[in-house]
Amino acid sequence: MKPLETKRLVLREFEDDDFASFHSYANCAENIVYVVWGPSTEEQTRAFISTAIKKANEVPCTNYQYAAVTKGGGKLIGGCNLTLFGGIAEMGWFLHHDYWKQGYGTEIGKALLKFGFEELKLQRIQARCDADNIGSFRVMEKIGMRCEGLFPDSRPAHKLSDRKFSDELSYFILRNEWGRNKRLS
Repeated sequence: MKPLETKRLVLREFEDDDFASFHSYANCAENIVYVVWGPSTEEQTRAFISTAIKKANEVPCTNYQYAAVTKGGGKLIGGCNLTLFGGIAEMGWFLHHDYWKQGYGTEIGKALLKFGFEELKLQRIQARCDADNIGSFRVMEKIGMRCEGLFPDSRPAHKLSDRKFSDELSYFILRNEWGRNKRLS
């Protein structure tokens, strides 16, 4: 799995040494408010990193799990993934809350789209998020994805929520749309 680069980040394979950094925000309630997992125990974080390393070495790779590290300092600030299903993929990202609202999610999203469409020759890339996660769906819109729909009570609410289910937004972009958007920017 080759690393991807953005203006400020390197997206690379996870390493065993990433445990402390990743766990510092994977077990933080403020950081995982919009995801269906967590807060993670140490055992769950170690299992995630181990699985991510294993998946990165599969041939062919169908689940690209990247650690997002800053250029220069090499600080791990999040992770992202591109999971393949034939010519379609689903992508996602997860950032430490100290790095929210700084454009890192947009950089990650653009890098995953470029990789998926240019190198993997995918036809469609989709992403989903909790409907209350304004930051996440704004990233999807900024990178040219279109909202496919709002699905009421379609995902388990996070266990820290007092709700049993949450609404979910689904976004997507097709290769030809991405190519057109790329030429216009």
